Amino acid sequence: MSPMVRRISDRLEIVTALEPANVATFADDVKLGLLAQPKRLAPKYFYDDLGSALFEAITRLPEYYLTNAETQILREYGWEIVRLLRTPFEILELGSGSASKTRLLIEETLRVQAGLRYRPIDISPDALRASASALVNAYPRLSVTGYAADYFTILGSRDLALTHPVLALLLGSNIGNYEAIQMHRLFVALASSLRAGDGLLIGADLRKDHATLELAYDDPTGVTAAFNKNLLARINREFGADFDLRLFDHVAHYDQARGAVDSFLRARVAQRVHIEKLGFEVDFAAEESIHTESSYKFAIADLQSSAAGAGFTLARTWFDRERLFSVNLFLRSA
Repeated sequence: MSPMVRRISDRLEIVTALEPANVATFADDVKLGLLAQPKRLAPKYFYDDLGSALFEAITRLPEYYLTNAETQILREYGWEIVRLLRTPFEILELGSGSASKTRLLIEETLRVQAGLRYRPIDISPDALRASASALVNAYPRLSVTGYAADYFTILGSRDLALTHPVLALLLGSNIGNYEAIQMHRLFVALASSLRAGDGLLIGADLRKDHATLELAYDDPTGVTAAFNKNLLARINREFGADFDLRLFDHVAHYDQARGAVDSFLRARVAQRVHIEKLGFEVDFAAEESIHTESSYKFAIADLQSSAAGAGFTLARTWFDRERLFSVNLFLRSA
């Protein structure tokens, strides 16, 4: 079956891709995850429309240093990044969100070439359309083809018709959401979509002290807690569940040995939750947790090694002034 293409204007279209039959749905993963021991929910399901809005609020928190650090790098070195690539090129972005940082690269690219096609992939259709519409209104020489889908559905598929050199973006330390095997799969999927000489720009958070990291993922105003708890609220909304969000706490802990900030939803008391539309119920013991995310922090050599296994070579790394964060340009090898 063909994807649904909605042409909004002569410079904007949104492609809603059909998931392959063997891709697990939200319903599948909720049932498997909540009946597992230990319990888990996949972080990709954070980003419904409300979750996407809450994450945008997180990026504005002073404790969440990642956004400011990455923005500083792109503002200071964006001109250099685009000039290291073959032109004219297109920009392909995984997890575009509001694309606020991407604007810095769009503006630099339009200084070196006459026009630009931007191809964002985002799991939230409404967030994708809103950001894409804002971009075409802001930049008359920009065209946008957006993909409302999971990354793996689009990468390597015929829906992604790349005809020019490409700069692929994975910003915001999104790479840190993947376990080692998943990260390798992502690099392989990107390599299958890119040609020799194409660029892959990755924003990666660096290993650092416990206090800085845990504060970034558990802010005192509670926005991160609301973002995490929205997973339970989403299950309530979509599947008629009766999670009482007041009976769960958001917990974030940095595991130095693994280099990961692990996030959980921890039950305050023993309870039973009914998920009506999925036809099952789940029991929680007091203090029992649902694992919702592991956000990995990197040494550059480890990131370089992972990318090399899929055919990427590290061309350049940039740091913010406090060296909290890195932006890394990889090139697809021949």
